[in-house]
Amino acid sequence: MTTPSGSPRRAPAGAAVLREDVTEAIRMAVFEELAAVGFARMSIEGIARRAGVGKTAVYRRWKSKLSLVLDLVGAFATQGLPAPSTGSLIGDVRALLEVASHALRHPVASQVIPDLLVEAARQPEIAQAIKAALLDSQQGVVAQIVREAVARGELPEGADPDRALDVVVGPLYWRLAVVRGELPKGYLDDLARSAVAALKA
Repeated sequence: MTTPSGSPRRAPAGAAVLREDVTEAIRMAVFEELAAVGFARMSIEGIARRAGVGKTAVYRRWKSKLSLVLDLVGAFATQGLPAPSTGSLIGDVRALLEVASHALRHPVASQVIPDLLVEAARQPEIAQAIKAALLDSQQGVVAQIVREAVARGELPEGADPDRALDVVVGPLYWRLAVVRGELPKGYLDDLARSAVAALKA
């Protein structure tokens, strides 16, 4: 960065310059540590060891493991899911289920999400962050699917996006995150058809 005169701008004396590669290493270490030991047993020491940095490097960026996890969950929420636009309700629902199933079957996510949901019952800050990451972002995607389906005449005016989210994603979450069962061949196709039939009923 340069000043208006064209000379390089220096950081204020004594200011810490946070290296982005170190920050990313810490973020990855948090996900891995969460998956390995869970939030309750996770420690700044363990995160630093896994990231190959000192504890000071972690504390320069986050004041506690809670603030670290909230930051990561919040960043995930801002990324959001891409809203499918296949031109049909069945195609959009099937595409959404495909993306959601990949996310829920990810080795780290499959361990981290259930553990954070348990912690959310104890800590309101985590509950709010999880709501933003897992619920609010998906509500926006499903609301767009519903709006486009209404515009095409596939769903009636006043179709409820919240009900659509329950019908479309609820069974998949139950199967993968709660029951932790494998998806039989053709499961997503069957679920998409069932969800669309329920939404049109």
